[in-house]
Amino acid sequence: MNLSFFDQFSSPSLLGIPLILIATTFPALLLSSQNNRWVTSRMSILQLWLINLITKQLMIPLGKKGHKWAMILTSLMIFLLLTNLLGLLPYTFTPTTQLSMNLALAFPLWLATLLTGLRNQPSISLGHLLPEGTPTPLIPALILIETTSLLIRPLALGVRLTANLTAGHLLIQLISTATVVLISTMPAISLLTFLILFLLTMLEVAVAMIQAYVFVLLLSLYLQENI
Repeated sequence: MNLSFFDQFSSPSLLGIPLILIATTFPALLLSSQNNRWVTSRMSILQLWLINLITKQLMIPLGKKGHKWAMILTSLMIFLLLTNLLGLLPYTFTPTTQLSMNLALAFPLWLATLLTGLRNQPSISLGHLLPEGTPTPLIPALILIETTSLLIRPLALGVRLTANLTAGHLLIQLISTATVVLISTMPAISLLTFLILFLLTMLEVAVAMIQAYVFVLLLSLYLQENI
């Protein structure tokens, strides 16, 4: 029973071929392509409105130098949002519950923001490692602490996204299993657990959206420190 709960987090395969690549590229198929028509569909209008809203929210804290990152951050936000939401559907696989994938997304982008700061303003970027007015005896310890906190940023990004989605999926599976088991013996309790399951699913939809936004927002804040 314990192993079956975690089977949903294993990468699916067909004839020994991993299908995680299909799972990661499928959200892009849901986006409508641009056309030359004057009157577009409601889905296209909603999609453009959502993209403009996300881009505006992410680019407000950044200056003009950070606007060149708009395409990367907006694409990452939409990818994480669709992947997290599709993972809540029955009999689906959520790639963002894999720590390796989340680290593969977080580490290169974090490293890019760090290298951007070291290239454009090395003194200011290195100055973040030592707060102003630090007593001389505490300088080595503070430099070590700030360097450690800087290096664990991509790990924190990946672990936060993985832990929140994994915990939500496990709770949904546990409560749904209890609902099915109790429906024949205690229908009233089963109805109560079904209500809890419905509320938890709504909560997980919100968590999926919030975690995608937090992931990209933190990357934009890291970028803001280095431009």
